[in-house]
Amino acid sequence: MVLEALLNPRKAEKKPWELFFLGLIYASFSFLMSYWVFRDYISMAMVTLTTICSVPLIYNIFTLEAEKDDMPKKEYWLIKEHGRALEAFTFLFLGFVVAFLVLFIILPSSTVESAFSAQINTISKVTSFIPTGNVAQGASGFIPILMNNLKILIFCFILSFFFGAGAVFILTWNATVVAAAIGLFVRNTVLPHISPSIATYSQAISLGVLKYLTHGIFEIAAYFVGALAGGILSIAVIRHEFGTPEFKKTVLDSLDTIALSIIILFVAALIEVFITPRIV
Repeated sequence: MVLEALLNPRKAEKKPWELFFLGLIYASFSFLMSYWVFRDYISMAMVTLTTICSVPLIYNIFTLEAEKDDMPKKEYWLIKEHGRALEAFTFLFLGFVVAFLVLFIILPSSTVESAFSAQINTISKVTSFIPTGNVAQGASGFIPILMNNLKILIFCFILSFFFGAGAVFILTWNATVVAAAIGLFVRNTVLPHISPSIATYSQAISLGVLKYLTHGIFEIAAYFVGALAGGILSIAVIRHEFGTPEFKKTVLDSLDTIALSIIILFVAALIEVFITPRIV
């Protein structure tokens, strides 16, 4: 009954913080099922299962947001209402991150290397984009980072447009990568200590979250906004509203939403290049 209530999109937007706990449940359940059934492919199986669990809720929210476009309201009202959906998505994402992060930290090293193998491999490749604290070097890394993020944004929009809530897979994957990045930072920080205390772990986790979520939360928000734009437009096309004032309004709303996501990504890239390297 609790999960059914949380799957109600209107309730989810009114109490978005509840989706944090739903994210914890989905991610933990998906990991346990993957470890039990798909032990040789955990890193991708847990992403897939988490996505499958989340699709009904995400699609219901997309449908609700598309219905709002049909209301005779001003553009600023729509943007405000879409912000409710973004808030709900963000709490769900944070639930994923926390669940996967806890698993990354508490599991034995051998299990972590197997369960997060794909994520760790991705992080090792991405680190070549991460600039140092030098301003000139950071500026040279701005364009590659921004272009890479824009590529993911376009991918999210396309997946949402053609497959409804299909972009959830990309967003869930990013949650596992963020969790793995913070987890690696925590492990590398506490390993030199012979008997690390709770305070050591708390400090390492706080610094890791600050280091990767300072810009990461902006990136994920932009991807969710892009996915929302694709989902809203997809539902409008399904309704065969071509040429009607409602369809034109939906297209305009999607364009505004995409423009907003690009602005957020630009800010995220600036933070990642010029602020994140100076945190630790």
